[in-house]
Amino acid sequence: MPRLSRNETLLISIFFVCIISLVTGDIVDDLNHGSSLSHAINEIIIVLLNILCFSYLWLRYFSTKKENQEIKFSLVKVQSDLEDYKKETQHLLKGLSEKIDLQMTKWSLSKSEKEVALLLLKGLSTKEIATVRQTSENTIKQQCNSIYQKSNLSGRMELSAFFLEDLFIA
Repeated sequence: MPRLSRNETLLISIFFVCIISLVTGDIVDDLNHGSSLSHAINEIIIVLLNILCFSYLWLRYFSTKKENQEIKFSLVKVQSDLEDYKKETQHLLKGLSEKIDLQMTKWSLSKSEKEVALLLLKGLSTKEIATVRQTSENTIKQQCNSIYQKSNLSGRMELSAFFLEDLFIA
């Protein structure tokens, strides 16, 4: 169910209050002018249903407001945790980056091949790499083949595994 804005909730509330007031006034008027009890009971049921809808609307509004506050609090916590994690692991990432660059230098990869290899490690497709590097996909495929040949690896999965394997050894 879509959430209502505060203004929408207020407008609908005013609508319900008007209906409740008008029907309540009509019930009093009908009873003063000798209307039947069944007619008054029908109108009382209408008032009670309106009060029920009015109450439900406001309960939903406050429930949604509380939920939004909890989500905002959670988001702030996650953002804080992420910043802490980045600060704590920054030196590790720098060290890993240096090790990857050193290994690529040992394989005698050109600057372009290193860039392509890093983008492969990040999970980009050859088409995406071509777009990022503003070159043809065939050029990227040739560079990938050169990377795999120079590194004695069979493809993208072995390239990723080469660098990730040591991270998972306990």
